[in-house]
Amino acid sequence: MNHRTIALRRLPAVWSLGKAAMFLSQPVNWVFMGVAGIIAFLSLYPSFFLLYGSLTDAPLGVPGRFTLNNYIQAYTDPDAYRLIFTSFVFGIGSSGLSVVLALTLAWITIRTNAPFRKLFELTAIVPNIMPPILISISWVLLLNPNNGLINAIAAQWLGLEGGLFNIYSLPGLIFVEGLILTPLSFLIIAAAMKSMDPALEESAKTLGSNEFGVASRITFPLMRPAILAAGTLNFVRAVESFDTPAIIALPARIEVFTTKIWREALGSFPTNHNLAATYGVGILVIALVFVYLYRRFTSQIESFSTVTAKGFRPHQIDLGGWRYLASAVAFTMLMLMVILPFMVLLLMSLLPYYHVPTWQTWTNLTLDHFRYVVDNDRVYRAFGNSLFLAIGGASLCMLLASLTSYITVRTKIAARGILEGLVFIPWAFPGTALALGLLWAYVDFPIPIYATIWIIMIAYVTRFLPYGLRAVTSTISPNTTSAAMLRRSRRKRRSEVAK
Repeated sequence: MNHRTIALRRLPAVWSLGKAAMFLSQPVNWVFMGVAGIIAFLSLYPSFFLLYGSLTDAPLGVPGRFTLNNYIQAYTDPDAYRLIFTSFVFGIGSSGLSVVLALTLAWITIRTNAPFRKLFELTAIVPNIMPPILISISWVLLLNPNNGLINAIAAQWLGLEGGLFNIYSLPGLIFVEGLILTPLSFLIIAAAMKSMDPALEESAKTLGSNEFGVASRITFPLMRPAILAAGTLNFVRAVESFDTPAIIALPARIEVFTTKIWREALGSFPTNHNLAATYGVGILVIALVFVYLYRRFTSQIESFSTVTAKGFRPHQIDLGGWRYLASAVAFTMLMLMVILPFMVLLLMSLLPYYHVPTWQTWTNLTLDHFRYVVDNDRVYRAFGNSLFLAIGGASLCMLLASLTSYITVRTKIAARGILEGLVFIPWAFPGTALALGLLWAYVDFPIPIYATIWIIMIAYVTRFLPYGLRAVTSTISPNTTSAAMLRRSRRKRRSEVAK
């Protein structure tokens, strides 16, 4: 072997070292590696331990042996089929109800001349401010079969012996969760409805179609991807929801995935974190399938590009005298979503004890509960912790999201697509499954963050990072960015000519 052959064989190694040196010489690549390492740790570390917990025979924090007995025990149980069926009925019913309500509200507020439509549009997203657990509690206070406010009034007026409605049922569970999910469906559907080119509808009307024909042949077919996207996303949110099932399903002995995970992890003795992790993997698989469908549907629309280079004015329908009925329908929906839950919570906070209000109730209102809250040091500590987690978690999310967005949108790094994929792994994670993964991951972590506020901070950042990335990357469409760059280059050329 001559020296020429040895030199030729060394060329690939030298070339690889040269490429590596060139890669590391760019500061943005160092940022990429740092951000990718942090996001991979946040996303993959709890995912691995959730799977590990379902495949081991040892309890939390103890080394164990590989086994499939947890899956056999979980999914060969006859109750497992009822659990899966109930979870799917709950998810489909809640998401379907939310889409119907959101589509109706979006059509009234955006496509008609109904009075107060702008006010209805603004208040439609107010339920996002209220925690789901408070909305669930408010509807229990309203529709409790024994002493719910609406049931008590209905029984008194109609002469009934029992309650007219029973919130502790699967329809009651679907009703409350559907109301909670409606604002998100409204945001997705309304964004698509506003961004539709009205020229298509005007062309159909020019060819002789009436309003019904335009809606059935043009508007709703164009809206189908947004409707399906809202439905699939809210199905995932319903299946992973724990707040509403904890308040309504548990007392009714209705079992869904999240309540089953809670029972195995915390609500039974002895606890079985391995079985809980197994159910967590099951709900994760369901969520992954529907998140994949959601990504397919959203790839067909540009509903996330809220600022575009073209401005469309949505086509409005003159309802004539029916516009007042449309406003009444929108007001009824907002009564169910916002006004009734808020008013019953406010009323119950002013009562000395829980009871069905009478005319004498107004003379017994008290502020004692508010005084107790103001004078309680634990409340201030809880408020401080919540504020710290909210500000700190949001800041870290937006920092990581901004860096990730810059890398994926503004650079040509070959692996930037993998970085975005890592960010969206927690998006498919149901909250209970992510909590179990974090529980297994950090119980023996070298840094003692288990059972501290820092593990909650990590959970928040991991959970909400995908939403931050969506907000950063998709607010401005590529058309606007290209137009801005073109204008800047022209301005620069003019300044050079002037010199």
